[in-house]
Amino acid sequence: MASLPIDLKIGRAQRLLRMIEQDAPLLAIRTAQLSRECQESAQSHANYLAALTRAELQRLSEEKSLAEICEPTPQGSD
Repeated sequence: MASLPIDLKIGRAQRLLRMIEQDAPLLAIRTAQLSRECQESAQSHANYLAALTRAELQRLSEEKSLAEICEPTPQGSD
């Protein structure tokens, strides 16, 4: 299976992070009926996913920068 283009991977990771961050208030509402322990577990898991996604975005950004540096620049023909 061919690898996805780096810009597509970055876009997907950015969308995931936005969804996680925007869902925070709704997560609190959805877990309000649960025990304090379950609420904290759900919040902890959401924070963990957000941190993983931020790390992946950082890695992908570095990979993209490296690829751009290593990419040969086109030269005009004589």
